[in-house]
Amino acid sequence: MSGAAGPGANLTALRSHNAALVLRLLRDAGEDGVSRPELAGHTGLTPQAVSKITARLRTEGLAVEAGQRASTGGKPPAVLRLVPGARHAIGLHLDRDELTAVLVDLAGTPVAARTAPFDFGARAEEALAAATAEVRALLADAGAGLTGAGAGLTDAGTGLTEAGTETGGATGGAAGGGLGGGLLGVGVAAPGPLDHGSGVLHRVTGFPQWDGFPLRDALAERLALPVVLDKDTNAAALGLVTAGTAPSAAYLHLGTGLGAGLMLGGDVYRGARTDAGEFGHQVIQLDGPLCECGNRGCLEALCLAAVARDDHTDAARLLGVGAANLVRLLDIDRVLLGGRVVLADPEPYVRGVATMIAEDSARASRLPVPVDVVERGGRAVVEGAARLVLAPLFALG
Repeated sequence: MSGAAGPGANLTALRSHNAALVLRLLRDAGEDGVSRPELAGHTGLTPQAVSKITARLRTEGLAVEAGQRASTGGKPPAVLRLVPGARHAIGLHLDRDELTAVLVDLAGTPVAARTAPFDFGARAEEALAAATAEVRALLADAGAGLTGAGAGLTDAGTGLTEAGTETGGATGGAAGGGLGGGLLGVGVAAPGPLDHGSGVLHRVTGFPQWDGFPLRDALAERLALPVVLDKDTNAAALGLVTAGTAPSAAYLHLGTGLGAGLMLGGDVYRGARTDAGEFGHQVIQLDGPLCECGNRGCLEALCLAAVARDDHTDAARLLGVGAANLVRLLDIDRVLLGGRVVLADPEPYVRGVATMIAEDSARASRLPVPVDVVERGGRAVVEGAARLVLAPLFALG
């Protein structure tokens, strides 16, 4: 997050790792809820510690009692459940030509969403103004459609003024009025390469003018909210990790560019410099066409060229070559495909990638890994961006 304070840093109930573990169990239990003895058993915490944590969560409005378990001889234990609408997060997907924004609750369920044209090649001030305007419009949409926790949403309650300047503290009053106590922050997914730790863009393919731009801090200043920045593919991978998709998998995103999100050991792998997953810039043809990154024969350049001439069979074959390289290199369990090109006609891409992986696996005398389309489809990236904010609350990401 931008600045010293992370998402929910103003909430005393979320200040410890143990509280995050309890929150995660409450989230995973859904409407069925979970009892305090069950929480103690799953976390290894003492009953006294669990009681203190759950009391704080109830005070903050994050948990409520929801009935009782059947008695096993003593007093029936009370069941607790998460209150998803108690807090919200925003996800922004800044693609090269389109912006998507989504508002989600603590369970990651979308409350409102918007899509608008976006020019990643515009001047920084124009791009920031467009992103800020969409956040304002998203919150206005949500305020009109919510009742209870979301009622009464105003510009003052969101922390935004007409100019996008601050009207309250970036981690407290900025989001205090509406949506059941406030917005925890904004997760931003953008094309890479970029530095997730510092929130700074690098030389985005085709848009070198962004090199070194502090996008995270610039947006945080305009929105008066904590902001997290990550690559679009990493955001999607985080969404898949928190959904328990696979302990080791690769998300391959073919849209206006080509990249990968890597899930290794049950977590998103970003690399030492948070630059892992530049899947599209593996060179597979030494004398191939010039790529906008400066190399020749990059998988991205070849794949996008095939898409441009409407040869999706060849594009799928090329994507499959890269996927087979990745499977052999990392020994992953599953390959998931997404991005607007794939989602427009998934069947040839699933078939083509699976065929190339199967052929490579046969040569290596091992079983091929399954290839599927990402479950959340076109929302995988933007909802994953929102989870960049939510994940630390549940000791994830």
